Amino acid sequence: QVQLVESGGGLVQAGGSVRLSCTVSGSIFSINTMGWYRQTPGKQRESVARITTGGTTNYADSVKGRFTISRDGAKNTVFLQMNSLKHEDTAVYYCNAKIKKYVWQWESDYWGQGTQVTVSS
Repeated sequence: QVQLVESGGGLVQAGGSVRLSCTVSGSIFSINTMGWYRQTPGKQRESVARITTGGTTNYADSVKGRFTISRDGAKNTVFLQMNSLKHEDTAVYYCNAKIKKYVWQWESDYWGQGTQVTVSS
C-alpha cells in the first residue's frame, strides 16, 4: 500500500547537477527520517544523506559540500540536490523513509525502486 516513487535520475556530465525527488503515498500515520542511499555493482548500499522531521541532516563524507537534502512535510516528499557531480557518484540512488502506518505500530523502512544516475567523463 505504501509507495515511494523517485524521479530525476539520468545522464549528466561531470561538474553538472541533478535534483532527485521522492514522494511517499498511501495510508500512513507518520513519516520520520527520510534519506537517500546509493549502490553500485559489487558494493554494499551506502547512506548518502538523511534528514529528520526536525530538519537535522546527515551526509556521507564523500558528498559533503556538494549535495543537499531537503523535505516538504506537507507533500511527503524528500529531495536531493546534487551539484559538482563526479564520475564516482554514478550509482543507483534509492529513496528511503521510516514510516509508521498506525500510531500503535513500530516504524518500518520503506524503499523506492531506485533511479540511475550516470555521470559521464
